[in-house]
Amino acid sequence: MPATPDSPSAAVERALAMLEAVAQASEGLSNAEISRKLNIPKSSASYILRTLEAQGYLTRDGESGKYRVGLKILSLSRGALGGLDVRGVALPIMRHLTHQTGLTCHLAVLDGPDAVYIEKVEPEGFIRMDTWIGRRMRVHATSVGKAIVAHIPREQLEQIVRKNGMEKRTPKTITTLPRLLKELERVRTQGCAVDDEENNLGARCVAAPIFDERGSIEASLGLSGTTQQVSPQTMPRILEALKDAARHISMGMGYRAPHRRASGA
Repeated sequence: MPATPDSPSAAVERALAMLEAVAQASEGLSNAEISRKLNIPKSSASYILRTLEAQGYLTRDGESGKYRVGLKILSLSRGALGGLDVRGVALPIMRHLTHQTGLTCHLAVLDGPDAVYIEKVEPEGFIRMDTWIGRRMRVHATSVGKAIVAHIPREQLEQIVRKNGMEKRTPKTITTLPRLLKELERVRTQGCAVDDEENNLGARCVAAPIFDERGSIEASLGLSGTTQQVSPQTMPRILEALKDAARHISMGMGYRAPHRRASGA
């Protein structure tokens, strides 16, 4: 049976939607803003928000009245992320890579139709990328997404495109499946993916795949910066460092690249 507005399942769905909306709003959201954004009656939203606040999943600013994610969420994320061995292997390599390049480093996995950041390392300095652990990214418009889906079955990729569509994030975004398939072939050939202002204007990102012991795609390792930081002049050095780091993480996950036979052997 479909959920009615007053059913327990509808209340749960609303609570989860509200948590996701607040988590994605860096400045927080008020009751009225949440009500409008999710098309939930203000009285119902208020009841759910008070419950989430009482349980520690949300906090409310006394002056602005806006809700932000509470520390209780961290206990849930620790449980989800703790089982991902790739984070433990990747983190020290990510720190070295960020120090080496001066760029923000992300680790992402495929979760349903989206690429999700599960780790992030920021460089010192005043340039900060507007990203966070847990952020969901469209695979067609991001380097971390393309680096992953270049190595999944085509049927799975087509299901993702049917589910999510191919939103035009900027004038440079790839918005058709044939163009995306051609781009993913290039990713497989070159061993890396590029997001050239396809998700955000002024930002250029690169990513490389990470494989597990079976040779299956496990995650992707990305570097993000401004178009000035990741320029045609700096790109070769950045890509070399990125692919070397991704290769070391894959090896730490048990992956061994197949040996190529020598010519004439």
